[in-house]
Amino acid sequence: MVTINKTSSRPYYEQLVLSIKEDILHGLLEPGDRIPSVREMAKQLLMNPNTVSKAYKVLESEQVLVTVKGKGTFVKQLDEVPRDEIRIQKLKRQFKILLIEAKHLQVSEKEISTWLAEEQAELGGIQK
Repeated sequence: MVTINKTSSRPYYEQLVLSIKEDILHGLLEPGDRIPSVREMAKQLLMNPNTVSKAYKVLESEQVLVTVKGKGTFVKQLDEVPRDEIRIQKLKRQFKILLIEAKHLQVSEKEISTWLAEEQAELGGIQK
């Protein structure tokens, strides 16, 4: 389930966003599942509620979660979410940076391909 690494340099809200997305890919959270309220999640993770709220807002803007007034926050059906070409281009730029670093460290293309295949297998592959 959701975990936060308090010693990571990555901001807590980003860790929470990625952790929830990963739980969805692993099937731990499924479309329609209710996630804990901001206060409940903050209490579970020993975090500031404002940090959790920021993560939830990011996930809502990315159409991963949907909040229903008076009912709670739920995981949105993945196939209802349109491709976000702007975010895809940003991801492509980040990928290029990773490739530059990998080449600089003399990581082979085969190693990169192996890493990608391993991560895809762990996450259940890429949905089309």
